[in-house]
Amino acid sequence: MTTAESQSAAGVKTFRRWKGQIMKLLALDSSGLVASVAVAEDTTLLGEYTVNYKKTHSQTLLPMLDEVARMIELDLKTIDAIAVSGGPGSFTGLRIGSATAKGLGLALNKPLIHVPTVDALAYNLVGHKDMICPLMDARRNQTYTGLYRFENGEFQIVRPQCAVGIDEITAHINEIGQSVVFLGDGVPVFKEYLDTHCEVPYSFAPLHLNRQRAGAVAALGMEYLKRGQVETAQEHTPDYLRLSQAEREQKERQKEGNGI
Repeated sequence: MTTAESQSAAGVKTFRRWKGQIMKLLALDSSGLVASVAVAEDTTLLGEYTVNYKKTHSQTLLPMLDEVARMIELDLKTIDAIAVSGGPGSFTGLRIGSATAKGLGLALNKPLIHVPTVDALAYNLVGHKDMICPLMDARRNQTYTGLYRFENGEFQIVRPQCAVGIDEITAHINEIGQSVVFLGDGVPVFKEYLDTHCEVPYSFAPLHLNRQRAGAVAALGMEYLKRGQVETAQEHTPDYLRLSQAEREQKERQKEGNGI
């Protein structure tokens, strides 16, 4: 059996074991400025380490994982799956998170759970009465965003995560006409625009819930695991949603060279 076949079998086994058994997840998020690691068991968050400071994720993610594992006396071999924030977000951050999750998945022979970054960010506000609009700064007045709500306890996607201008998502919110709560690192960037152009009642998430958290990735990852939404380490790739800045600049130079 190849490594990929072994991992695929492990993923199926993990899902089958869910019924009647407690599951343990490791969750990683390095999609933005925040680096975050969490471990969840069934409905309990055993530990979470989140840092939003001027350090690169390549410096922080693995030491944070080591510290969480030490504090809760975790043997990584006992986890059932690895949930990772799969994008969109910082290209470098996503690559670091993806490489870390893939490496652990291969080394431990565990399946991965690809959790969309914007979905996980919205899941910070589970049960909120208003429509939820995460805003991640994508530069050039663009944002990684989406629209979500909770109805009868169920997480519903009103608009799937996307990369659009702040004007487009604000217009969509105005068209829907419902109260909305904003969160994410795009809030301070776009707050002035929202104050001027958002026509529905709106609010902002509190500081302890307004950025990416691995705890939310773990919580949403548990729901995916129940549905059997797992993948092998080889299958996992981040969702960038758009070209990197270097790729965009190269494309623009090619257009100029072709006289377009």
